[in-house]
Amino acid sequence: MYIFGHRFIKSSSFYHISDIDAIKNSPSSSTLYIDFSEDNLDIIEHLSLNHIAFALGAMNITEIIYASSLHASYILVPRELANHAQTIANEYLFDAKILVRITDESEIETMALLGVDGVIFSNAVIKINS
Repeated sequence: MYIFGHRFIKSSSFYHISDIDAIKNSPSSSTLYIDFSEDNLDIIEHLSLNHIAFALGAMNITEIIYASSLHASYILVPRELANHAQTIANEYLFDAKILVRITDESEIETMALLGVDGVIFSNAVIKINS
């Protein structure tokens, strides 16, 4: 299980960007994060075409499917979608890993029992401005 942002476990951070210009302000070889939105398709396409690892935030099953088709490395979902997201990812053999946003370490066990690929605490996502 992947665990990002836990105080005991060293992990890489995700850099939340809001536009293409913000990419240059993120560390090289970092994983960028963006929420899925039709307004962000140009950024997502840029990341994919330039082979930049990225995570997409998805709020429903359709967005999860889009995120996989757009070649996201990680798909971040709210805990309410955890079970369905992981089932879909397993069924369709997604390359992307499903990460569930959590706020308390007690949720790690619950997500592990659901078979979720990983969890992410909010402090693992760093906002980058352009």
